[in-house]
Amino acid sequence: MTFQLSTDGRECLYEQIYEHIKREIKAGKLLSGEKLPSTRFLAEYLQVARSTVDYAYGQLLSEGYIESRPCKGYFVCPMEELLQLGDIDEAGESLFGDHTGGNAGSFLVDFSPYEIDMSGFPFSVWKKITKNILTFANSDLFAKGEAQGDYTLRCTISKYLHSSRGVNCRPEQIIVGAGNDYLLMLLEKILGRHVRIAMENPTYRRSYQIFRSFAYQITTVDMDESGMRSDKLEQADVSTAYVMPSHQFPTGTVMPIGRRMELLKWAAGGADRYLIEDDYDSEFRFRGKPIPALQASDRYGKVIYMGTFSKAIAPAIRISFMVLPDRLLEKYLKTCSFYSCTVSRIDQSILNEFVRDGYFERHLNKMRKLYRAKHELLLECLQPFRDRFIISGENAGLHLLLTAKGRAAERELVQAAASRQVRVYGLSESMVEEDSGSAAVLLGFGGLSQEKIREGTELLRQVW
Repeated sequence: MTFQLSTDGRECLYEQIYEHIKREIKAGKLLSGEKLPSTRFLAEYLQVARSTVDYAYGQLLSEGYIESRPCKGYFVCPMEELLQLGDIDEAGESLFGDHTGGNAGSFLVDFSPYEIDMSGFPFSVWKKITKNILTFANSDLFAKGEAQGDYTLRCTISKYLHSSRGVNCRPEQIIVGAGNDYLLMLLEKILGRHVRIAMENPTYRRSYQIFRSFAYQITTVDMDESGMRSDKLEQADVSTAYVMPSHQFPTGTVMPIGRRMELLKWAAGGADRYLIEDDYDSEFRFRGKPIPALQASDRYGKVIYMGTFSKAIAPAIRISFMVLPDRLLEKYLKTCSFYSCTVSRIDQSILNEFVRDGYFERHLNKMRKLYRAKHELLLECLQPFRDRFIISGENAGLHLLLTAKGRAAERELVQAAASRQVRVYGLSESMVEEDSGSAAVLLGFGGLSQEKIREGTELLRQVW
């Protein structure tokens, strides 16, 4: 039977969604590893509030039927034992229909904007450094380290940031942590609760979800071709703004110096105003010189700078860093310095030697060349699309943004791609608030081979 939500009031809508998905999983109609639709899409499909779907997914998540993967969505958990249970109710037709585009593993080409190319990872160098460190390690390496991270690593990061990004900081200002998630949670302890924060729309959803979990009061600020609008920021009742000036995700906007000065002026206008600069992929710029960090122009101690090695080296290298202005550093030392560093000293030592001895710079040069070739190939393959799409976000980062010129709907573009077993990512997935603008999709190329880029764009040409 076709699934329909009952509106007689005897059962909550979210419970009906929860029960139906659970039955689908138990019956084996939703397979282990299969991706579920986004909450936004499912809410639109069922004509219910998005919070209703959030409640249903939340219950399934807490009971272990589904899992949440950062930056990717919700997936069905392994259920081998559960699927052997008898007396399962008839689930009927999936409420998802064909909108998911099949199982997560059924795509021939996945233009994920989050994946990187691991073929260039320097396994031999990493193995050699690890072996040397473990061979000559003493007991000190296995003792509890400094809360902010080992001082030698922070010195190395400080020198690297100054030479590559123009960041002005002392090692004492740097805090090392296992990923930006941890550092943002630590920042919440430093800034305090119920902070009023501004974010661009669209923005990096992961950070938005983290801020929302803090009970932060989030206000979206309109963007233009230069990034977050400073005039709109002035009108917003906020004390902190989260920005990605060197390469905004997902639009790819590079903030010009004039707009940066306007944001710094806004931050300087209040004692408790700060800018959180997420410099997540600044290493990958393919034309011209690298854009200096916003923090490099900060003269009043108003920028909280955040970066990571996960994007440049490997996702498993869960080492990020945060540079605190002196005023916030004092607050950290008084109230939060008892938190232990979340990165092992062995991993810190390996990374320190990898960066200090020039291996990291050589690796970046190699990866820039590799990604530049993919970037240029994708642009070449997209030439036939220019009649129907505006292509933007080029020359930096690991994805491009295609915005439809006509009246095409984003869902239609995503579904048409899925019908050819190609996965693309709608811009709406990064929206905090609804947007009535043109349909747009993200095409990532970092994790794809050149053959897959050609194959994927050819399949898209057939349906777009």
